[in-house]
Amino acid sequence: MIGFVLFSLRRALQGFWRNGVMSLAATATMILMLLLLAGFWVIQTGLSAGLEFVEQKVQVVAELQDGVNPVAVEDLRSKVAAMPEVAGAEYVSKDEAIARFREREAQKGHEDLTKYLDTNPLPASIQVTLKDPNNYGSVVDFLRGQVIVAKVDPVESYVNRLLTVTTILRTAGLVILGLVGLTVLFIIINTIRLAVVARAEEIEIMRLVGASDAFVRWPFIFEGALVGAIGSAVTLVLFALVAEPLSGVMTNFFEVLPLQLGSLAHDVVLLTVAAGLGLGSLGAWLSVRSYLAR
Repeated sequence: MIGFVLFSLRRALQGFWRNGVMSLAATATMILMLLLLAGFWVIQTGLSAGLEFVEQKVQVVAELQDGVNPVAVEDLRSKVAAMPEVAGAEYVSKDEAIARFREREAQKGHEDLTKYLDTNPLPASIQVTLKDPNNYGSVVDFLRGQVIVAKVDPVESYVNRLLTVTTILRTAGLVILGLVGLTVLFIIINTIRLAVVARAEEIEIMRLVGASDAFVRWPFIFEGALVGAIGSAVTLVLFALVAEPLSGVMTNFFEVLPLQLGSLAHDVVLLTVAAGLGLGSLGAWLSVRSYLAR
């Protein structure tokens, strides 16, 4: 068994160097497709992190009646915070609410019009952060049943629209990622098939002298894996060279997220190596299989 594997590896290396043009074309194609696949993976990961961050910002805001006893407010806040669906509950006083409003307006460069008001129109509130934005129903129902709560913001339509958008974006990203993978496989199959056809005479001679299909097939599979390994190595080197500027671009694009390329390095390496070896071997196997089935 070991002898057969060593023989197949030796034949794969011989075939790779003997058909230099075909091997170079297959390797260049593999590098290009792996760059596309890994690059899109990085973008998809950043997009998913952004969507998760947006989902975590979904809050249920309960506006309180004026003049409510602070003890009653703290009791309600504690009860809400103890609910299993809730990640946190914060009490925001009237003064803090208008201070936050003024800060947001200042950041936008707007004039502070609240200075012309005689009284503070903003209510005190309890702002509830959810563990999962889907589980807002029980929290909303609980708050609406409390005497000291004047109004609960209509979060239902906002959450439904947000979840619809995030689901569509995630699904579209996975579909595109799958299409890129299938494109890689298709191109590798056809590229290696050209190499198989170019060595058709050699294959026929091997079959005439009694070589089994496995004896013919495995050197090509190892050759495909070699193409994938070289393509993966070159792709990772190119990614290492652009890691720092790419990390800066990702950080600027997702300014609200602590996202760096370094946190993705492990996944990118695994994806690139697995895709290179897997697609190279699978493409070679399918190419030889279809040829031998004639």
